[in-house]
Amino acid sequence: MQPLLIKYRTYCSSIAISANCQIARYVRLGQIQDARRVFDQVPNKSIVSWNSIIAGYFQNNQPKEALLLFDKMPERNIVSWNGLISGFVKNRMVKEARKVFDQMPERNVVSWTTMVRGYVEEGLILEAESLFWQIPEKNVVSWTVMLGGLIQDGRVDEAQKLYDMMPVKDVVARTNMIAGYCQNGRLAEARELFDDMPRRNVISWTTMVTGYAQNQKVDVARKLFEVMPEKNEVSWTAMLMGYTQCGRIEEASEFFDVMPEKPVIACNAMILGFGQNREVDKARKIFDSMREKDDGTWSAMMKVYELKGSELETLNLFSLMQRQGLRPNFHSFVSVLSVCASLANLDHGRQVHAQLVRSKSDSDVYLSSVLITMYMKCGDLDKAKRVFDRFSHKDVVMWNSMITGLAQHGLGGEALQIFHEMCSLGIAADEVTFVGVLSACSYTGKVKQGKEIFESMNSKYLVEPRTEHYACMVDLLGRAGKVYEAMDLINKMPFEADAIIWGSLMGACRTHMNLDLAELAAKKLLELEPKNAGPYILLSNIYASKGRWADVAELRKNMMARKVSKSPGCSWIDVEKKVHMFTGGESMPHPEHSMIMKMLERLGGLLRESGYCPDGSFVLHDVDEEEKVQSLGHHSEKLAVAYGLLKVPEGMPIRVMKNLRVCGDCHSAIKLIAKVTGREIILRDANRFHHFKDGLCSCRDYW
Repeated sequence: MQPLLIKYRTYCSSIAISANCQIARYVRLGQIQDARRVFDQVPNKSIVSWNSIIAGYFQNNQPKEALLLFDKMPERNIVSWNGLISGFVKNRMVKEARKVFDQMPERNVVSWTTMVRGYVEEGLILEAESLFWQIPEKNVVSWTVMLGGLIQDGRVDEAQKLYDMMPVKDVVARTNMIAGYCQNGRLAEARELFDDMPRRNVISWTTMVTGYAQNQKVDVARKLFEVMPEKNEVSWTAMLMGYTQCGRIEEASEFFDVMPEKPVIACNAMILGFGQNREVDKARKIFDSMREKDDGTWSAMMKVYELKGSELETLNLFSLMQRQGLRPNFHSFVSVLSVCASLANLDHGRQVHAQLVRSKSDSDVYLSSVLITMYMKCGDLDKAKRVFDRFSHKDVVMWNSMITGLAQHGLGGEALQIFHEMCSLGIAADEVTFVGVLSACSYTGKVKQGKEIFESMNSKYLVEPRTEHYACMVDLLGRAGKVYEAMDLINKMPFEADAIIWGSLMGACRTHMNLDLAELAAKKLLELEPKNAGPYILLSNIYASKGRWADVAELRKNMMARKVSKSPGCSWIDVEKKVHMFTGGESMPHPEHSMIMKMLERLGGLLRESGYCPDGSFVLHDVDEEEKVQSLGHHSEKLAVAYGLLKVPEGMPIRVMKNLRVCGDCHSAIKLIAKVTGREIILRDANRFHHFKDGLCSCRDYW
C-alpha cells in the first residue's frame, strides 16, 4: 500500500504542476476563461493553484472575480495576501489595496514595499513616505521605491538625503538618482555620480545620455553615446530624440538612417521632427514604411498635416485610421477637432463628437474646450453652449473657449456676461481670457467698457497686459475712429510694438482713411515683415483713392523688386461631407462652374431689382480684397454662397469660410442675398463671424 500511496501522491503532484503551468500559459495569452476551466478541473487544488488563478484575474483586469476567489480560498499564506495587494495596485485600486494591507494577519517587507509602490504610482507621495518610515525592516527595493517617489515628486534635494541614508545602493538606486539630477538640470552632479558608479548597465548609460539630450547638450550626449559599451533600442531612440527636440533635423535624419532597429517611438519622433521642419513628404514616407503603427504614429502624422495647413489630409488620415479599426487617442481627437474648426466642417465635427460620447471621452474638460471652440468656429452657438452647460466644474480653458467664441460672433454683451459669471465663481482669469474679453469689446464698439477692463487687468485681476492685449486695445480704439488715441497708446507701451499692433493700427487707418498714420504704420510693418504684402497693398489703395498714382507705381515697383506676393483670396463651403474651394475670379474653376455662374446671374438680377449697385471703391480701398480679375461679382465668397444656395437644403444655414477679411461690397451683397432668398448665411472671415438674415448682419455693419 505504501508504494501505491507514494505513486498516487506523485501522480497528483504532477497533475497539479501541469495544471499550474497551463493556468500560467492561458493567463499570459489573456485567455482567462480557459485558465479557469483548467483550475476547476484540478481535483486537489494547492495554494499555488489558487494564487495563480487569482493573479490571472488581476492580470486580465478582473479584480472583482479575483477577490471572490480569494474569499473562497480554504487556506492562505503570506504570498496569497501579497498577491491580493499587488493585484489591486496593478489595477490602480490603491484604497482597496490598503484595506487588505491593514487586514493582513502578518506582513513582510514585500507587503510593505508593494503598498509603498502603490502610493508612489498613484502620485500619493506623502502617503508613501508616511508608510515607508513605518517599515520595520527595509531592503534595497523599499529604499529605491521611495527614492523614485521623491524624484517623481520633484523633491530632488530630499531624494539626495534619502539616497545618502541608504545602507546599500544598487545600480537601480544610483541610476534613479542620476535621472533625478538630470530632470532638475543638475548635470554636473549627475555626471559625478555616474562616473563614481562601481558598475554600470545599459540603463545607467542611457539615463545619462538622455539627461544630456533633454537639457540641450546634444553634442555631449553624442560623445557619451559613442563610447557606450552596449546600446539598445532605448539608447538609440534617446539620442535620436535629443536631435529632434533641439530641431536638428538633418542630423536626426542621418542618425535615424544608421539605427540598427527602428522602433515605433523613434519613427514617431522623426515624423514629428520632419513635420516641425515642414518636410511633410519625408514624414509621410516614414509613416507609409512602418509595418507597425501605434496610436501615437497616427496622431503624429495628423499633427504634421495640421501644422502644414493640410486640413483635408488630416481628415482623410483620421478616416483611414478608423477604417483600419484603430481607436483615436486624445491627441488624434484634438487634431481632428482643430481641423474641423479650421475648415468649419460641422458634419465631420458632429461625427467626432459622437465618437467622443461613445468612447466616454466627452467628460474630459480639455477635449470639451476644443469641442466648444469647434462648434463656435463652425457657427453652431447653440451646440457650443450645450457642451459648456453640461459641466458643473469648468476650468479656465473652457470659460475662455466660450468667451472667445462669443466675441468672434460679435456677441460682446454675452461674452462680457460669461466673463463676469466666471469671476463671480472665483475662477481666476488669465491672459487668454482678456484677449477674448477685449476682442468682444472691440468687435461691438464697447470702447468705455474695454478701456475700463484693460486698465483694471493688473490692479484688479493681477494679470500683466502683454503685447496681444495692447493689440486688442489698438484695434478697439482704431475701429471706433480714435486712431490718434490708439497711436498715443502705442507710444506709451512698456515694450516695442510688434507687427500685430501696427497691423491693427493700419486696419483702422484703412477704415477711416487716415493717410498720415497709415504711412507711419506701413513703414513700421515693412521693417518688421518685409515680405508681407498687406502694408504695400493697403497703402497703394489709399494712395489710389487720393489720386497719388506716382506713389502707387513706386509701391508696386518695390513689391516686384522684393518679390512680395499677396495671398490669393479663397473661400470654401462644406457640402455633403466634402469641402469645396473657390478662388477670386475663379482662376481655378469649380467642376460645376457653369451652374454657379447661372446662379450668380440670377442673383444679380434679384439684387438689381432690390436696388443693389456694386461698389467699385472697394477695389481700391480694401486691403484684404482679391485682385479684380473679372468683377466684384466673382469674389470667392459670392461664388461659395451661390454654390451653397444650389446645394444646401432649404431651412439649413449656408456656412461659408474665407481666408481674408470680407470686402465691403460682398458684405452688402450677401445681406441682400439673404433677404431675397430667405436664407440664413453664416460667413466666417479672417477676423470674425457674420450672420446674415433678413437683410441684416449680426455685426451691425461694425466690422
